[in-house]
Amino acid sequence: MPVPWFLLSLALGRSPVVLSLERLVGPQDATHCSPGLSCHLWDSDILCLPGDIVPAPGPVLAPTHLQTELVLRCQKETDCDLCLRVAVHLAVHGHWEEPEDEEKFGGAADSGVEEPRNASLQAQVVLSFQAYPTARCVLLEVQVPAALVQFGQSVGSVVYDCFEAALGSEVRIWSYTQPRYEKELNHTQQLPDCRGLEVRNSIPSCWALPWLNVSADGDNVHLVLNVSEEQHFGLSLYWNQVQGPPKPRWHKNLTGPQIITLNHTDLVPCLCIQVWPLEPDSVRTNICPFREDPRAHRNLWQAARLRLLTLQSWLLDAPCWLPAEAALCWRAPGGDPCQPLVPPLSWENVTVDVNSSEKLQLQECLWADSLGPLKDDVLLLETRGPQDNRSLCALEPSGCTSLPSKASTRAARLGEYLLQDLQSGQCLQLWDDDLGALWACPTDKYIHKRWALVWLACLLFAAALSLILLLKKDHAKAAARGRAALLLYSADDSGFERLVGALASALCQLPLRVAVDLWSRRELSAQGPVAWFHAQRRQTLQEGGVVVLLFSPGAVALCSEWLQDGVSGPGAHGPHDAFRASLSCVLPDFLQGRAPGSYVGACFDRLLHPDAVPALFRTVPVFTLPSQLPDFLGALQQPRAPRSGRLQERAEQVSRALQPALDSYFHPPGTPAPGRGVGPGAGDGT
Repeated sequence: MPVPWFLLSLALGRSPVVLSLERLVGPQDATHCSPGLSCHLWDSDILCLPGDIVPAPGPVLAPTHLQTELVLRCQKETDCDLCLRVAVHLAVHGHWEEPEDEEKFGGAADSGVEEPRNASLQAQVVLSFQAYPTARCVLLEVQVPAALVQFGQSVGSVVYDCFEAALGSEVRIWSYTQPRYEKELNHTQQLPDCRGLEVRNSIPSCWALPWLNVSADGDNVHLVLNVSEEQHFGLSLYWNQVQGPPKPRWHKNLTGPQIITLNHTDLVPCLCIQVWPLEPDSVRTNICPFREDPRAHRNLWQAARLRLLTLQSWLLDAPCWLPAEAALCWRAPGGDPCQPLVPPLSWENVTVDVNSSEKLQLQECLWADSLGPLKDDVLLLETRGPQDNRSLCALEPSGCTSLPSKASTRAARLGEYLLQDLQSGQCLQLWDDDLGALWACPTDKYIHKRWALVWLACLLFAAALSLILLLKKDHAKAAARGRAALLLYSADDSGFERLVGALASALCQLPLRVAVDLWSRRELSAQGPVAWFHAQRRQTLQEGGVVVLLFSPGAVALCSEWLQDGVSGPGAHGPHDAFRASLSCVLPDFLQGRAPGSYVGACFDRLLHPDAVPALFRTVPVFTLPSQLPDFLGALQQPRAPRSGRLQERAEQVSRALQPALDSYFHPPGTPAPGRGVGPGAGDGT
């Protein structure tokens, strides 16, 4: 048996109440006002358009307070509907401006100036009602005689009868004048249900309304509808929204009695229940019983997610409206909880901390996809002042260390290298606006270099001979390990991919460490093309390697498209994803002059002429294969490596390994040679 829960069935407040309500006869809306005032109700509803606040031309009438009262609107003794009466209290705000002549001569310049001050005041007062699923606005005209016009004093009230709403619903009311001189008043009224009404026998919708009880059984919540077997009714669950329409979650037409089980993980504060008899023009009753439930609030924060939209905007996704405060913070690997930025950045734009009720509720790293696993990078904070003044500091547990600095902190020792990396584009920008920017700069290479220098210094103190032997040993190991080479290509077709695979395999026979997406499909799928290429390019260039751009007709077309438009076109999910993604990082290196020495180009003799390669990419050597294999292999060697006499022998070795793949691609049995006449600058096949 389910045990009674603290939630009562469709009750107003925390316990049922009994109301004795005034009865209004007739279907027409009406208005009346305090003695001495005159008022009039427009015959039809108006559009709910508050408009902007405008300056008052003098004394005006303004709403100061809203007061509500429940009444019954009855056609007959037993045919009534619940209705909401609203009283708008008014006061005189503002004052007459002194005329210039009176200020100059110290008296009234013209008796006609006094006339407006003795005139009556008029106002058009708007009442706006919203109660799911209906909304309406009415207009009340009010006139106050001159005898009652006293600045800052209340003049009385105007009463509107009345707004009909569903039993158990929540009614939101706004009041303002047209034109609007002040911020609108607002009031929220929760209406009772049939159980809370002494006169429920007078409301037809209460006769057949299903009785709904909410109870708990362990971790589950039961909605118990205790009605007869012949009673048909509708039941809907929805998320009530502060702005915008409710979000439906579940709906069914049922026959009583029923017990519906909800898992406690489905509960959120804005989860509401709507129930109504399946009869023509039946009243729908709403209740939101989980607003104060602690489990519902825990579920809400567990479902909330932070998403980075751009470098200047973020979004907090949650089922319900959340009153929260957001702030940008930073945290070192394995360190304490996030520390605030000093000096702070504008928290309206990007956040990783969300607090509610002075308690940390949510913490996420918005840049996890672009940064990868947590590393020991240094965060550089750039602040911008007037007249383009800029300052940089590095975030550390002790504070933000200005760069350059002579302090003894880790960031100060690396300051010169960090500034060089920032200027050369080696740092990743995380956030940017008019006030400043945030950058993540890698430090692993400097840490290795620092320990290497310490080790070398110790060896120098030990013996010069030991240093020479160690350097020779390191050189031999580096030569045996080979230079890193990242091979980039456009997957024009499956045959071209096999040709690329054959070239990569042949280069691996030399002292080269080749990386190509063909051999890393699992990592490419898990990380995404942009993240995979960014990591590979970064590692290759940090190790002094070389990036090989293998041009084909498809690659030339993609490069031309990027150079013309600056963005990738619509089919960005085809077979060229990896090459298309790589262009976003490759192009800046060429545009900023960083490509020579780190990039080389290549194309196959019978597939593409070197002149077809866009001019921007010909700022680095472009070799045709296999005719220029010796020069190509020479360019892949370490920059300071001596020219090996075995280079021609190695070129012949690569050519022999590549020849079967070339024959298969250009002369497949029984079919025309693929690649002929395809794309810009394709060869003639001779």
